Amino acid sequence: MSQTMLALNLAAGLALGTAYFVNLRWTSDRLAAGRGVPVTIAIILGRFVLLGGALTLASWQGALPLLLTALGVFIARAVVMRRSRMALA
Repeated sequence: MSQTMLALNLAAGLALGTAYFVNLRWTSDRLAAGRGVPVTIAIILGRFVLLGGALTLASWQGALPLLLTALGVFIARAVVMRRSRMALA
């Protein structure tokens, strides 16, 4: 596996993780406000399917691409959570 492809897996994980956790915050705000619950639930399911599908595609490439994609998701989670905490302070 080339280093370029591995870097792309990490970048994809970062992008997917950022989108996932920003969307998680947005949907939790919608649910707390009681706005469009059925639409919000559909968005939650779509978020799960998108991330699950991306991780499945990475797993077909092998263990290292899957681990790098998952690492990108975890790094993105830490960044989004930190920014959320800073925004609340």
